Amino acid sequence: MTVLLRGVLICVSILLTCYVLRKIRHSKMKIEDSIFWVMFALLLVAFSLFPRLADFVSRMVGTYSTANFIFAFMIFILLVKVFFQSIKISQLERRMTELIQAFALDREEKQEEEELKRESHQE
Repeated sequence: MTVLLRGVLICVSILLTCYVLRKIRHSKMKIEDSIFWVMFALLLVAFSLFPRLADFVSRMVGTYSTANFIFAFMIFILLVKVFFQSIKISQLERRMTELIQAFALDREEKQEEEELKRESHQE
């Protein structure tokens, strides 16, 4: 792994960690989501501080270069994260639809009750 790549990984890791911590401080990010990103940054730091670890895993996997392994591995991790985010979004959309439907039914029932009250007062 080149010194330039190691430097870029360390810089990106530090910037990512600072950004995540800032978002946590301003309550714009949930703790469980921030744990993923901090662990992601720590993984980048581990690969950049211990390049032999990345070289070893790269050889075990069979990639042509360590840089290719690191990029492919990070893309894989991010794809897994996107998959779980898609699941979470689908669940939230389903819940939102159920809430909207329940709200509409409640509203309709209240309107019917008000109409019945008006009709009974008019008689």
